[in-house]
Parts: sequence; structure tokens; C-alpha cells
Amino acid sequence: MSYAFRALIPRVLAAVGLLLLAAAPVRAQLEVAPPPESVSFLSRYDFIMSAAALGYDDERFSWDTHWAGNFDVVDYRRGRITLLGDLQGILGGEFRPFDPYQSNYLLEASGSLRWKHVETVLVLNHISRHLGDRFKRIAVAENSLGVRALSRFALSSSTSLDLRADVRKVIAVAYVDYETMTEVDLTLRQRFNDHVGLFVRGYGEGISVDREVAGRNYQYGGRTEVGMRLTGDKAMVDLFAGFEKMIDADPLDRVARRWAFFGFRLRNR
Repeated sequence: MSYAFRALIPRVLAAVGLLLLAAAPVRAQLEVAPPPESVSFLSRYDFIMSAAALGYDDERFSWDTHWAGNFDVVDYRRGRITLLGDLQGILGGEFRPFDPYQSNYLLEASGSLRWKHVETVLVLNHISRHLGDRFKRIAVAENSLGVRALSRFALSSSTSLDLRADVRKVIAVAYVDYETMTEVDLTLRQRFNDHVGLFVRGYGEGISVDREVAGRNYQYGGRTEVGMRLTGDKAMVDLFAGFEKMIDADPLDRVARRWAFFGFRLRNR
């Protein structure tokens, strides 16, 4: 058994402990929402917390955590205006247990139009990345503007497929070499009853870059995830595992990293 998978075992146990002890949110992402019966103010919100143990042979990368939320400011039935925020913490064990190696912030504003089975969204996205307890004077950030398509397909009374696709132009950068960003996210869900279901998720990301900045080519990453959803009266929890290739996992070294993971995601209903 490799070191990475041996190291994953105690983190899996710790993740279960966190699930039982924590009361706090994967990246909050805008999902399909049916229109209300009339124009509504603050008609929907999602708050999410998650933690995933990483099977990776680098003591800076042990946990991927998120505290996130999004809400519809107004839903005008033909579409909605939404604000979204996400704080990602990458934790390691370099200096101490649960060492906060990175803090990454995502802020997003969007407005949409619903057309039959597709919701088309105009998105303004900001991401900034920071090192915790380490010196980093330069800014690492990007702003991007683009479009998103959201749709949900009912394959049967208990099976559904969610689709999200993004194409965004990077309009402002600090340090990074990104030019355009493309994302596709598919989630297949099978519900067994009101409380238990399974899901399979596939996520792919591609980034075109300015070769004059760092001399590298087109970047791609992705994530596969399988899990179980348990639904209660007021909240839902996903227990999941999978594999990921994360583009520029460290904000400064421009290296993609691959790891297995196991974790949970808790959100309101």
C-alpha cells in the first residue's frame, strides 16, 4: 500500500469525526431552481460546508475544506439575480496539525434567463488566493466574465441528470496566465426513497493561457466523485469519494496535482 493511501486512512476517520462534531460548508455552485409562483425577493438560499481528506504525499495538502453560500436576491420568474461566496481552506500538517496552508476566496454575481429547460446565466467571477502563516507579498487573482448554462433532466421519477457548463473570458489577472476558462459539470442522481439516494459526478475544466507569461500550454483538470446522499428534515449530507486533478493546486508554482479524496458535504434543504 502506498504512503499516500496509508496517510489517507486516519484522515478518513477524522473526517467522520468532523462530520459528527462540526456545525459549519464543496464550492458553492449555482444549481437549477424552479421559478416561484410570483416575483420574489430573497426566494432561495443554500449554505454549504464540506471537508475532504486528500490522499497525497505532500504534508501541505491534507484537507480540502469549504464554507460557502449562495442566494437569489430576486427571482423574476423568467430568471434571477444571484450572489455567491466560497471560502476554500487547504489544510496540511507542515507546521502543526490542521495547518492552514491556503485560503482561497471566490465571489460571484450572476443574472439569468430561463428558457424552456435551460437557464442561461451571465456570470462575473472573482477568485483570489492567499497563503496562511507564510510570506506571500504578490497578489494571485483573476476576474472572469462569461456565460453559464444550467439544466436538469428527469430521466425517470427517481433519476435525474444535472448539467452545468461555463465559458468565461478572463478580464483581469494578477500573477496568473489564464485567458479563457471552460467548465462542464454533470451529476447523475438516483433516489431510492425520501431519505437515501446515490449520485455520480464528473467535472472537467480547461484553461487557455498566455504562453509568454510562463511558457506553458493549455491546462486541464477534473474531478470524479461517487457518493450517497442522506436527507433529513432540515438538512442533507453527502458522503463521497473520488479522484481529482487540480490545476495550479499551489498558487505560486503552476503545477497540477492529482489525489484521491474522501469527505462529506452538509447543506440545508
